[in-house]
Amino acid sequence: MKKISTCLITLSLATLITACATTKEAIPQVVETNPYINQYPTRDRVDYVLNCIAKHGGLTYISQYACGCKIDKIAEKLTFEEFEAATTFGYMRKTPGENGGAFRDPKQSKNLKKRLLEAETYAEKMCFVK
Repeated sequence: MKKISTCLITLSLATLITACATTKEAIPQVVETNPYINQYPTRDRVDYVLNCIAKHGGLTYISQYACGCKIDKIAEKLTFEEFEAATTFGYMRKTPGENGGAFRDPKQSKNLKKRLLEAETYAEKMCFVK
């Protein structure tokens, strides 16, 4: 009797292990296609969308959808840190005189401005923002 129960336990464990192994393979693995998309804090996304809506004639379903789409497309091209630095340089570069030069002149500022402009152009084309 002891030999039969040992065989049954061994057979049960083997079946369980085999079933788990095949079940694990059957479960599709979730692959994140773009890790940048979810790095943007909600507050900053909402702020961007509201400013975009204001620039495009006010709140309508179309402007809301297009502006929400636009920030998602920008997030595909830039990390949040790059986006934040580019917008900060953009705001600060408007400072007149020598004080603004610190934000206008560095190579990093020019590079980030160019990348943000490219990302916004891409987003406008993909999201049909007028």
